[in-house]
Amino acid sequence: MDPRVLARLRQYELIEIEQKKTNHHVDDLPNNAVNKQEKQGQILNDYFFRNRDVYISKHSRFADYPEHSHQFLEMNYMLSGTCNQVVDGQPVHMNQGDLLLIDVGCPHSIKRLGENDILINLLFRDKNISINFLNDMSRTKSVLYEFLINRAAGENNSIKYLLFGKNVDNDINKTMEDIITEYYSKREFSNAIIKSYLSILLAKLVRHYHVSPTSKDPQQQIIIKILKDISEDFKTLNLTKLAKKYGYNKNYLSNFIKKETGDTFSSLIMKQRLINAHTLITSTTMPISDIIDSIGMKNRTDFYKKYRDYYHNNPGSERQ
Repeated sequence: MDPRVLARLRQYELIEIEQKKTNHHVDDLPNNAVNKQEKQGQILNDYFFRNRDVYISKHSRFADYPEHSHQFLEMNYMLSGTCNQVVDGQPVHMNQGDLLLIDVGCPHSIKRLGENDILINLLFRDKNISINFLNDMSRTKSVLYEFLINRAAGENNSIKYLLFGKNVDNDINKTMEDIITEYYSKREFSNAIIKSYLSILLAKLVRHYHVSPTSKDPQQQIIIKILKDISEDFKTLNLTKLAKKYGYNKNYLSNFIKKETGDTFSSLIMKQRLINAHTLITSTTMPISDIIDSIGMKNRTDFYKKYRDYYHNNPGSERQ
């Protein structure tokens, strides 16, 4: 990392000087940057993104930071030292090089940082970016992958944060530090370069985040097998065929899938088709009409509507 940028980050900010004297948090946020709600503490809004797509700041040292949440997605990067947080009610410890991805609306608080603890906050402007956006970038994503991601946080819960350790891959750290250097160097075209770096960073995070099924619950093992069938045979699979394979009554199986995944069988099939279409649209030059045929759909209008509903974008716009 650029030593000049690192030296700058180690310097005391005015708020840090005050917090070091008192050991108490000093709130320097303007009123129009915060929406206050009693149960969730401070909720930070889009104030930070005036004339920029990404906002980066150093977290102030020497005092605890109270619980808060955001209307945007946040990354915390431990540039040096360590820190302790409470994220969505769970204790999280970060070492140098660790990266914490926190979803929209997830409450977290940060314990006091010491002299050598440099924590960088990276905020996304687009409120539609969420953990699901990260999942969608995976070229190997399937309904099984999505299910296991959610199960990693516990039964029927959605995961609100992901912690990436430094030992995952050093090029994640390099990309993150390139973003920080570009941001603080304030050179021409820095906003465009940072956005490009960010896409690379997210792709690398997806590449290195894996969830393995560990439950021995027989029902969960069955649903995992069913979801694998869907991911591999989404073009022709139907509920009758699936019920026969597992020896279930068709109606029972339908209810079982809905109970275990929160989605109907037809919704899971459609989701997998859209995921595969998205992969082909973003990674090949295959005509969209051919992609529609390849995923087992016949109605072009229906495909476009469902694709927009799922990805919040038109298929053609993905290639621009």
